[in-house]
Order: sequence, then C-alpha cells, then structure tokens
Amino acid sequence: MKQDEAGGGTLSPAQTTVTYNGLTFVPFISRQAISERVNEIAASLSRRFEGSVPLIVCVLNGAFPFAADIFRSLTIDAEIAFVRLKSYDGMSSTGSVKQLQGLNEEIEGRDVVIVEDIIDTGRTMAGLLKDLASRSPRSLSVATLLFKPDALQAEVNPDYVGFEIPSKFIIGYGLDLDGLARNLPDIWVLHEECQAV
Repeated sequence: MKQDEAGGGTLSPAQTTVTYNGLTFVPFISRQAISERVNEIAASLSRRFEGSVPLIVCVLNGAFPFAADIFRSLTIDAEIAFVRLKSYDGMSSTGSVKQLQGLNEEIEGRDVVIVEDIIDTGRTMAGLLKDLASRSPRSLSVATLLFKPDALQAEVNPDYVGFEIPSKFIIGYGLDLDGLARNLPDIWVLHEECQAV
C-alpha cells in the first residue's frame, strides 16, 4: 500500500496490511465481529434502561464510531452528549489526562452511560468517573469497545466490554496513530504483535 503525503492511505478489498508513519499493521478484529458486539451491547443497554432515557456520553475522538453505532442500535429513547479528553501522544500514554471539552448537560438523577473506545491504564476513565459521580447521576455505567486488563493501573471495572485484548497497540474504528487511521472499518494491530480475532 502506498502512503499518501499525510502518512496514511486506503485499503483495497484484498489488502492484508496497512502502513502508517512507517509502522505496518495487520487485521486484528473484523468489522463483522465489531458489529455483532455492538448489537449485543446495545441490546443489553436497551433492556437495562427500558422505561428510562439514558444519556450516552461519548468520549471523543476515538469512541465516536462505537458510540454512534451503539446509539443507532438502541431500541429505547436516549440522548447523546460528548466529552473530549487527551492522554495519548503518538503510541504512548502521557500519564496525565487533559479535559479539552467537558460535559455541559445536567446529569443529576439521570442514567448515564460513558462510551469509550479503549481502557488500558484506566486513569482517564477513573478521572472521568470521579467527575461525573460528583454530579449525582442516578446510575453511572461504562461501555468500552476494548479493554486491556493487563495494562490497568486504576480501579476501573467497565460494565460492558466489546473485546478484552492484550496490551498491544492497535488502530482503526476510531483508534488512531497521531490522528490517522480512525476511519478504518476494522481494527488493526502492529504486524509483530497479535493474531486476528
């Protein structure tokens, strides 16, 4: 695959690798597997919050595709809002969480579901949970597409997990490398790191 000038590229139907910033990635989790888990999580949320109108809080930018797919798959009424946090620089966590866009909605007495793309150290989610819990929601749940329990450094136990994965660097379906690769429909892993799901 040829890279464009920004360092990314497009994937042909038969392609088995993608390259970003000089790193080669191979398929890890297929779009079909993602879609099946999205439907299962949305069905669980719909059952749990039947009779309620939960607020789905999407953590930008990475969780946007996952949150949008869950939101469209719900069979109950729901609202959606967005927060934007930053804790990564390239392939590494910075160790600190910067809130770039906070939650403006009133959540006291409401059922709130945070939708995240990935929980690894858990520090980002722990900080967000503490902040939102202080605003007295009726319930506070976490749905994450990916969970790396081996990397966990904070007491975070997501209520809904799409896929539990080893501590590897991945891209696609919202996950990026310096802003690139978020629009890939599948999830990819560094070539030397993991087998496909």
